[in-house]
Amino acid sequence: MRLSAKTILVTGGTDGIGLALARRLKLAGSTVIVVGRNAERLAAAGAESFEAIEADLSSEAGCTALLAKVADRQIDILINNAGMGAAFDVTAPIDMADVDRSIFLNLNAPIRLIAGMLDPLRNRPEAMIVNVTSGLAIAPSAKAPVYCATKAGLRSFTTALREQLSGTKIHVLEVLPPVVETRMTEANPHKKMPASECARQIVSAMEKGRDQANVGMTALLYAAYNISPAIARRVMLRY
Repeated sequence: MRLSAKTILVTGGTDGIGLALARRLKLAGSTVIVVGRNAERLAAAGAESFEAIEADLSSEAGCTALLAKVADRQIDILINNAGMGAAFDVTAPIDMADVDRSIFLNLNAPIRLIAGMLDPLRNRPEAMIVNVTSGLAIAPSAKAPVYCATKAGLRSFTTALREQLSGTKIHVLEVLPPVVETRMTEANPHKKMPASECARQIVSAMEKGRDQANVGMTALLYAAYNISPAIARRVMLRY
């Protein structure tokens, strides 16, 4: 897909992978609308000439509000990038409110936004839905069971959605990043990919019309899983 002259909505677009994506898509000639919930980061995105929309997508009300705000826009590409982790350790108290927010933001919100934007996307000459999952959607880590579950759920949804939309003008791309340098991964001790490089690989996959983008080390994990799912799971559970 040619990305010039496209209007693209990026959730979680004021920080990390989302902001890096917005910058690269803008360089490609797209009009980029970024969505976030932090006022300071929204203002910074606005200073970079992005249209910035405030919305908390960890709730039904936030998703409904965002859909209302873009109802009259001709959006060509929806990128569901917003995500968050939630601590779930059986040896410590569990904050179920935080768990519920994570599940909603990571899984419910993309489904709701897709459902709300299907008709407008169908009316575009060509359109795309990009769902950002994770290498952890292939094999989970015991340190992040909620995050892994939501990303695995979104991966399954994306596969089924792609089949439903086959033969239409809407292309569906799943992106599986490795550990990337973002605010969310600050405490992660593993080697991290720069967000700019992750964005470069995602945009390349969009331009090539790929169904799946295994970014960075995720490509090795995907290959290992195809050879031996059991070994890949054992390794990643300890990751």
